[in-house]
Amino acid sequence: MGEVLHQVLEAESEESLQNVILQNSTMFQTAGCLRGVKTCEKQAFVEEYLKWYIIDRKHSAIQQFKDGPASLDFLHALQQHSSVLSPVLCFSAKALTASDLETMFRPDLSPSGSNRQQNEAKTLGFWADYLLDSEEKMMAVSLEELLMFATGLAALLPAGIMPPQRLEFLSNSPFPVANTCANTLKLPLLESQCF
Repeated sequence: MGEVLHQVLEAESEESLQNVILQNSTMFQTAGCLRGVKTCEKQAFVEEYLKWYIIDRKHSAIQQFKDGPASLDFLHALQQHSSVLSPVLCFSAKALTASDLETMFRPDLSPSGSNRQQNEAKTLGFWADYLLDSEEKMMAVSLEELLMFATGLAALLPAGIMPPQRLEFLSNSPFPVANTCANTLKLPLLESQCF
């Protein structure tokens, strides 16, 4: 298409211009602009075709897209309160922080007062330290890589991540394990930080 439009613009005589248009008549007929064109009108002819290609041919798809949210009066709410809804609907590349990941993953703790819960609390302290070290680039693993390991996502989504992220504890493995379908990160219960 770009090559054909370039040939139209480069045509030096009306005869060569008409030949290019006739050779590509299907393209121009589909756009509704097939006609005799003088050399002085070739720029306007190309602009007419591009207007159809870029705007007009997508009009029905855009209208259908607008009709969907309009049927629930969501479009009106979006137009009236765009500043409130844009953080949920629009992606913004916000840098992850250790605090983001620490608050995102809710720990499943053992009953209060148990020995296991004390070990889990110690592991949560190790986890917080590890996140801070990752944020300060003292570790080989970045926060984004940790998020990818645990959820399969490289960045936080504007509408949040479902299901909610959970932090569980392992007593039978020295390595962390992730379940990206359930957004679950399982940390090993260790006596000391080993990274």
